[in-house]
Amino acid sequence: MSHYPRKSDINNLDTPLGKCLTLFQRKLLQKSLQTNLPDSYRQRINIMLLADEGKSQSEICKTLGCCSATARHWIHVAHSGMAHQWQDSPIGRPKSVNDRYLERLKELVSHSPRDYGYPFGRWTGQWLSKHLAKELGIQLSDRNVNLLLKKMGLSTYLFFKIK
Repeated sequence: MSHYPRKSDINNLDTPLGKCLTLFQRKLLQKSLQTNLPDSYRQRINIMLLADEGKSQSEICKTLGCCSATARHWIHVAHSGMAHQWQDSPIGRPKSVNDRYLERLKELVSHSPRDYGYPFGRWTGQWLSKHLAKELGIQLSDRNVNLLLKKMGLSTYLFFKIK
């Protein structure tokens, strides 16, 4: 039995040559390292490449200076066959409120809820939260909606009381 890969294995980019990555994934990750990437993205790629070489979590942490949770996560990604989707996980906490959300919130409180088919005449933080979650898919608590209104210098009490 030969220890060299068969010619058919070399032509098949899905055949794993390391511990967990396919040849396609390894080449994709290596090529990505040649581009201008933030350090956090470089780190996740290097974690997966080192895991593919058979390095342990503690060896990877020591080599790259990363925490064990980061190493564990990206080692798991590599072993689960999802290494080629390394960019699908953005860095940092996702920002749920964007400019579109704020503009829409401002627009809603400047109109009566009746204009949008509601039976009541004044918005509450809870109803604004529900409406925006349905419309924009961003779920915030009524308390956070009221805090946003306060930061914008607005209030649900300033607009459209029940007539």
